[in-house]
Amino acid sequence: MTSHNNRLPSSLSPASFEASVLESMGTIHLTQSFTVAEAESFRRSCQQAFEHPTVLKEVVLDFTQTRFIDSSGIGSLVICHKLCEAKGAKLRLINVPNQVMMALSLTELDKVFHIERLSTLPTEREQRQRGRLKRGRYQRALGNLPETHPSVRSKAKRALDIIGALMGLTLTAILWVVVGIIIKLDDGGPIFFAQTRCSFLGKRFKIWKFRSMVVDAEARKKEVVNKLEGPLFKNDNDHRITKIGKFLRRTSLDEFPQFWNVLKGDMSLVGTRPPTPDEIEKYEVSQWQRLNVKPGMTGEWQVNGRSKVTSFEDVIRLDLQYQRKWSLMYDIQLIFKTVMVLFSKNSGAM
Repeated sequence: MTSHNNRLPSSLSPASFEASVLESMGTIHLTQSFTVAEAESFRRSCQQAFEHPTVLKEVVLDFTQTRFIDSSGIGSLVICHKLCEAKGAKLRLINVPNQVMMALSLTELDKVFHIERLSTLPTEREQRQRGRLKRGRYQRALGNLPETHPSVRSKAKRALDIIGALMGLTLTAILWVVVGIIIKLDDGGPIFFAQTRCSFLGKRFKIWKFRSMVVDAEARKKEVVNKLEGPLFKNDNDHRITKIGKFLRRTSLDEFPQFWNVLKGDMSLVGTRPPTPDEIEKYEVSQWQRLNVKPGMTGEWQVNGRSKVTSFEDVIRLDLQYQRKWSLMYDIQLIFKTVMVLFSKNSGAM
């Protein structure tokens, strides 16, 4: 193939990106901040790159300038990776800095992508920047860069989670005796059920519940018609739910073992609904924003009638509403509202 170096058309390269094609390799230079707006433009860039006259065999993402990435940025990388696989092209990430590498490692995407890390040896320019950092100038220069959601950084929220989790686990230990005996008498299967869910940035973890379904429920999922829109799955007449399971779900007692997840730090007392990996596989870039905070045992979706929420767009709206309104006092308010809901007729499992 004749060697040529072309700039991608303006429709392919948003103002925040630089992209080019050399022979069968397309290179996209990522921006300093990689959040939802940039991630959506990047997704379009990846899609349109394969519409270029040159058949791409490799897509290279240059992270030299990138200093921040959120869940939307992670999501757009996952979408780009799937697109490259579908087109038979190799995806390679180069000059990946520590900040981005930490996010990729957290989500275990460092095991999926081909990654070349940015050299850790400081350049003369970086040494000068470090000197300015001591005087505060460099910090002001980076002042416009976004940070992780304040709820993720809050020590007060984490302290509330630990205290609440310890109290909750005490109750769970008492419930375990009674609930465990009833579950065993019901069908003789295991007391607990573990399922893979996704936390902050899409990090996977095992969520724990008192088992409310038959032992082979996961294998029989195809037998049940989904009554919800989008990636969510729910059917109020799910025949896989056991007799005791109906009671546990109606009272939310099945969720008490999740206090262990809160204590470990995979979840929070209050947050967004924890999605399954199957769900986030279907997400659009903007929907990944709900993973900018930790999932919670309760949240907006819980106190606003979770059994009545049938649209995934409503779930997204409630999750983003929580992120906008978050404060420690707001978390406490939602906890009290949750207790009130559990004793009302509107309680129901999601």
